[in-house]
Amino acid sequence: MGHVAAEWAYIMGNWESLLISVAALAGAIIVASLVHCALFWLLQRRASQSGHVLASSLVRHGRSPSKWVLYLIALLLTVPMVPLPETVKNPIEHLIGLGIVATIAWAFILGADLFADVVAARHRIDVRDNLAARRVRTQVQALRRIFAAIVVIITLGIMLLTIPSVRSVGTSLLASAGLAGLVVGMAAKPTLGNLIAGVQLAITQPIRIEDAVIVEGQWGWVEEITSTYVVVRIWNWQRLVLPLTYFLEHPFQNWTRSSAALIGEVHIHADYTLPVDEVRKELDRILQNTDKWAGTVKVLQVTSATENTIELRALADAADAGIAWDLRCLIREGLIKFIQENYPQCLPRRRADLGGSPSPDGLPAPAEHEPATR
Repeated sequence: MGHVAAEWAYIMGNWESLLISVAALAGAIIVASLVHCALFWLLQRRASQSGHVLASSLVRHGRSPSKWVLYLIALLLTVPMVPLPETVKNPIEHLIGLGIVATIAWAFILGADLFADVVAARHRIDVRDNLAARRVRTQVQALRRIFAAIVVIITLGIMLLTIPSVRSVGTSLLASAGLAGLVVGMAAKPTLGNLIAGVQLAITQPIRIEDAVIVEGQWGWVEEITSTYVVVRIWNWQRLVLPLTYFLEHPFQNWTRSSAALIGEVHIHADYTLPVDEVRKELDRILQNTDKWAGTVKVLQVTSATENTIELRALADAADAGIAWDLRCLIREGLIKFIQENYPQCLPRRRADLGGSPSPDGLPAPAEHEPATR
């Protein structure tokens, strides 16, 4: 009670100084807000008029965090001038110092974001031949996330070292470094494994952004690669989320690993009496009348024969996985329609021998209920 009474007496005796201090700090924050609004209004105007990539990226990534940066700068300049007691001023200055450390870390991350946006603008993936662009963007995105994680960890360590109580706890932990290291290593194993996997993926690149892949029996495209997981956009627009380590520990199919071009494969079953040459001519006509065919591969062969049907395999190349899928469907529909309209008797069917055993002269023996006539 005596301590509270003393503080209350101090406030009542120095209320003018406290009021001036609060007013000065509030005025500094207001000025910082006005400067922030004016600055980003100019950046937004420049970005909208000229379409400058760097200005647009700075507006997108820096609008909200920069407001707190300006607040910290305003307080840093104002606090030493206000008539506050040292017992109040010192904690405020310490908090501002922690904020400045966080601001420096944010500046490093902002620089990485700006660099990634500039690279993305120069390497577009919405074009037909985008293999090199996807390779570069995958490396930049993976390394950017790893860089941000390292910056955050270092920043937290520096901030904690400025707090005496935490520093003493850290010193005591170092005294038992063996046990602490074991516990931390076991707890951080999944996270560290994914970080290391992210570095490996960025360097070796078994997958890239917008690669067509088959994972867990699902066909889709690599939509996002983070520092810990990969998002695959499945063909039905669902998302499959997998840890980074999955792509280093499990086999998967990458249809666009070295080139976006693919060969589509179509299988048709038909009767033995089907004229294969006519079907081959129809395949030529289908491919010549579509822009989905890349124009290099065009093959139709009989690849199998069973006791009832033959199997035709048609091959044709396309520019990428999506077009190859559409081309396969077009070929399949076209060939089935051609057979239905021109050779309906050659559709798959079963044959059965309804007679008995052959007679000595080689002719089928008549059924038992029919008279033997010749």
